[in-house]
Amino acid sequence: MYQSPPPNTTVLCLDEMGVIGARTYPTTRLTPKGQRPPVAPDYGGRGYTWVFGAFEPATGQVLTRTAHRRDTAAFLDLLDQLIHTWPVGDLVLILDNLSIHKTLDVRLWALAHPRVAFLFMPTYSPWLNLIEPWWKTLRALALKGRCFDEVAQLRSALELATAYWNNHPKPYHWRKSA
Repeated sequence: MYQSPPPNTTVLCLDEMGVIGARTYPTTRLTPKGQRPPVAPDYGGRGYTWVFGAFEPATGQVLTRTAHRRDTAAFLDLLDQLIHTWPVGDLVLILDNLSIHKTLDVRLWALAHPRVAFLFMPTYSPWLNLIEPWWKTLRALALKGRCFDEVAQLRSALELATAYWNNHPKPYHWRKSA
């Protein structure tokens, strides 16, 4: 599906990035050999957010949304945004088997949008979803070496990192490792 999608079809990888807390995210620092860099403990407790995302491997474009919780309503918000972001042609959404992807509300939404097809990955196979490596990139762009005192700052950093990526997109190519 990644290498040769049907004509006039956009393939999107969807997923959620685990809960992210407003706290200090350490960065790598140079220290003398054998010594660890000093890190002050930061246990967060200043609020949390979830990140929902859609990644188009062919172009490198990404769409992210933050939400207070991981539920069907937040997932439906992402799906509605997808329809507006990719208004032309069919959409194939590659998803994991999370329960919120299969609720009655999501199934009804899918029936109301016939140009969208859901393709569920096999259980316990996250490496098949190309948004997974992109989450690492998002963490590096938005979080690494930064301190967030509140969730609004965290969400802003995630939005800015996504905007930066979309201004400098890099397509992902599915290939077998050597």
